[in-house]
Amino acid sequence: MPKAYSTWTVHPHGRIEKLTDKVWRVVGSVPGPPIPRTMVLVRLRDGRIVVHSAVSLDEGAMREIEAWGTLAYLFVPGIGHRLDAPAFKGRYPAMIVMCPPGAKKQVEEVLSVDRTDIVFDDPDVTWRVLEGTAGREGAMTVRSADGTSLVINDMMMNMPHISGFGGFIGRAIGFTGPIKLPPITRFLLVKDKAALRTDLERLAGTPDLRRIVPSHGDVVTDDPAGALRRVAATL
Repeated sequence: MPKAYSTWTVHPHGRIEKLTDKVWRVVGSVPGPPIPRTMVLVRLRDGRIVVHSAVSLDEGAMREIEAWGTLAYLFVPGIGHRLDAPAFKGRYPAMIVMCPPGAKKQVEEVLSVDRTDIVFDDPDVTWRVLEGTAGREGAMTVRSADGTSLVINDMMMNMPHISGFGGFIGRAIGFTGPIKLPPITRFLLVKDKAALRTDLERLAGTPDLRRIVPSHGDVVTDDPAGALRRVAATL
C-alpha cells in the first residue's frame, strides 16, 4: 500500500453502483497488486452521508455524490484503508473522522481521528466492533426499503480468481477464490477465534439480511447468512 495521499489523487475506478435507496458502492484500484477496494456510501435519513473506506473519484462521480447528500462522516474502517482519507478530509474539512477504537493509533499516523464511538444518530444505521478483533474491525448494519445490508471491512473477501501474475499472487496469499477470511487477515486481526466465530454466527441471524458489502470483492447476495456461517466455521 502506498503512502496516504494528502492531495486528491484519482486511480482507475468503476461507476457508482446504487445498491439500495441508502447504499451506494464504488470499486477502485490501488497502485501495485490487482486487489480492488470498495468505497461504500450510506445515506442517513436527514441526508448526511457516511463514507466508508474513502476512494477519491473523478469530478463527475464526486458531483453526483455531493448532489445525493452532505458528506458528513469519514469512516476509516481499518488500518489498511487510510490511503485517500487525508485527501477526503482536505476536500471536505467539516467531515467527522471516525475509526474503530483498536485502529486509532495507526489511523492517526496519517489523519487526526475525531471519534471512535461510532454513532450516527439514525435508527436505520448502526456500527459495532466485532468480538475477537481487539477493536480493530467492525460491521455496519443498514436497513433499507428492500431489507438489510451488512457493510464489513476485511473479515470477509469475495474476490474471484484472475489470470496472470497478479492472479498468482492473489491465490498465493489467499485473497481470491471462494468467500473467505484470508489467512493473513486472520493472523493480523483476529485475537480470539472463538469470540469472532460466535459473533459472525450472530450476524448471520440479522433479520431480513439481503446482502453483504465487503471492502474487497463482490457483493454477496446469494445466501449472505450462509456465507457468514461458512466463514465462522473456519475459525
